[in-house]
Amino acid sequence: MAAIANGPPSIIPPDKNSLIKTANFAQISSKLSLKPNLVLSSSSPKPPLLQQGRIENIHLVSLSKQGKTQQACDFIAEMDNSGVSVHLQSYDCLLKACADLGHLSIGMLVHDHIQRFVETPPVFIQNRVMEMYCGCGSLVDAHKVFDEMTERNLVSWGMIISAYVKAGLVGKAVELFSSMDSLKPDVMIYVSILQCLGDSLSLRLGEQMHSLAIKNGFTRLAKMDTVLLNMYAKCGCLEGAKLVFDQMVEKNVVAWTSLMVSFMKIEKGVQVVDLFLAMMKEGVELDDYVFSIVLKACASVKNQELGQQIHGYVLKLGMADEVSVGTPLVDLYVKCASIESASRAFDYISEPNSFSWSALITGYSQAGDFDKCLKVFKSLKSMDAELNSFIYTSIFQACSAVTDVCFGSQAHADAIKRGLVSYLYGESAMVTMYAKCGRLDYARQVFESIKTPPDNVIWTAIIAGYAYHGDASEALNLFTRMLSYNVRPNAITFVAVLTAYNYCGFIKEAKECLDSMNSKYGVEPSIHHYNCMIDIYARRGLLDESFAMIKDMPFEPNVMSWKCLLGGCSIHKNIKMGKVAAENVLILDPNDTSAYVLMFNLYASCGQWEEAGLVRKMMSQRNLRKEVSCSWMYINGKVHSFVVGDRHHPQANEIYSKLKEFEQLKQEVLMSEDEGDDVLLERKGQLQDHSERLAIAYGLITTGKGSRITIFKNLRACKDCHEFAKHVSLVTGHEIVVRDANRFHHFKSGVCSCGDYW
Repeated sequence: MAAIANGPPSIIPPDKNSLIKTANFAQISSKLSLKPNLVLSSSSPKPPLLQQGRIENIHLVSLSKQGKTQQACDFIAEMDNSGVSVHLQSYDCLLKACADLGHLSIGMLVHDHIQRFVETPPVFIQNRVMEMYCGCGSLVDAHKVFDEMTERNLVSWGMIISAYVKAGLVGKAVELFSSMDSLKPDVMIYVSILQCLGDSLSLRLGEQMHSLAIKNGFTRLAKMDTVLLNMYAKCGCLEGAKLVFDQMVEKNVVAWTSLMVSFMKIEKGVQVVDLFLAMMKEGVELDDYVFSIVLKACASVKNQELGQQIHGYVLKLGMADEVSVGTPLVDLYVKCASIESASRAFDYISEPNSFSWSALITGYSQAGDFDKCLKVFKSLKSMDAELNSFIYTSIFQACSAVTDVCFGSQAHADAIKRGLVSYLYGESAMVTMYAKCGRLDYARQVFESIKTPPDNVIWTAIIAGYAYHGDASEALNLFTRMLSYNVRPNAITFVAVLTAYNYCGFIKEAKECLDSMNSKYGVEPSIHHYNCMIDIYARRGLLDESFAMIKDMPFEPNVMSWKCLLGGCSIHKNIKMGKVAAENVLILDPNDTSAYVLMFNLYASCGQWEEAGLVRKMMSQRNLRKEVSCSWMYINGKVHSFVVGDRHHPQANEIYSKLKEFEQLKQEVLMSEDEGDDVLLERKGQLQDHSERLAIAYGLITTGKGSRITIFKNLRACKDCHEFAKHVSLVTGHEIVVRDANRFHHFKSGVCSCGDYW
């Protein structure tokens, strides 16, 4: 960088009519250089003071306005060498350019030039120097200039105070404010300090500033009142915000929206709606920001009726296509479980952003339309549209629901590549996805790769994964490890822990866990936790204890409470208590087919076929039909599904041929088909027709030797197919993983992870 040489100073005061300010700088060449003949000789007549170096300073200002600060600095050196003065306006323009562009080194050279050639710089130049240092982030140099100023005006004080505020040094800003003894602060200085106060610890200072503003007569000004309202709102003092609002002479739309936002922050949606209705009554001009806030409020309180009225109004105003209004409309309908309306609102948006797409995808996911959810995501990817972490979290949840580990792992890789895996929700959703898709090993890898300490949501996800995969001991080990890290469990954590106790048959430990939830961990047990304990007793044959818990628990038993008892009665052949449980299930839900199924199985297992027939007849009279047993699996990213007796698969002949190879495994005595807790059983003549057997056979003919075969089933696995899978794993060496309606079964070397208990 060329050094700025010594030259004659110029003390030309600012002149609004100066040619420097009115010149057309775009017409000045940026390559202008000073020739020796431009320097006036001592014998030449001298032009007027304002005319000295006029062209050169115009060029200097032109370079500054074009952001060519380095060229401007070099040109000043040429001006010095040629004896041409730099006007104050030129300094002012160049310093402003340095401040705007953050060119600190150039700005420092210009400041040095001013110090050497301007004996007493005027206040406006010193302020500009200070502004340059503030704009370039050199607060120390800015304060040094401030300290050296012999004369300071309100601009000087406001600039240095504002700089400290922006740097987050509020204490220093207040200290400077307090030292303005002989100079009365103006409104903007108050505003600059008040704008930075945004937490409960700052409230006391804000109140003091408010008091001074009243004393100095700065209240009842729209700017001051609005910033005071915002200050109280951000500090969590809604009473103060409401008081300022009520006393405002002129309530502009900013004041209204500030109060609405403050109520939204503390989830007071009803108050936001009331403010909006008051705005309508007062005739305040509404904008897209107001509609955005009130629609969010309607969503928070699920007020779809008012939301629809607002929707009609924004349609009338022609604002429904704006993303700021359309997106909260989509979110409103999603939260009100009206996915069709959400889709129509989305279609109106002219340029949807990532939050618009996220709201729509979340809507489809919550509505259970996971295929549509994934279809929209694929469409987004093909358009190379902007994505966000919320979208990926919804996709992980959708893949979890449809058990599509192939697409889920692709989404996982893409999210990592884009840096869009959100901490907490995204990572826990991935752990759950892999666990539910049968890849507990992947779930554990994701869990162990989390860099920040896992919170209780992520711990719960991995504990639940191990519990539902039947590895109860590891689930309980993880729970112990979680507690050792001082992570407090939540209600869902205890459901997973009680499930683990259930699968490993630890009755005493489970009861101790239930009893200690509130006293030890501050988690109030819900009916879900009691139902877990009812099921633990019932499955282990402690039916009296199970029944007693139903009667004694601090909740009215629900359908699940009685179904847990009924399931235990079916396992342990207790017809008397089973009838009581079934009657209570049907009182609460007369159309629950599982109660009929369990009673049918109970009567059939005890040889009471006449009673079993009556159950079947009752079900037929009520026009209740069983759910068809279905199993599915993913091979090379494609889903293959099978139903009982299915012969529609293109490779059906190969599948049945493979099953015949295991004919010796078939039981000689036809057993009643125990398809699960959710269907009425139909006796089959051929066990090989069962859907999970068909899926296993297809896996054997399409996968390599020793590879894992993962199958998903909508109903509980029957005992015969459970034995079949054990033998296939022993004979073939394949690991077979079956997820039924209850849990995961890992069959390996003739043994199931459930220990034949499910």
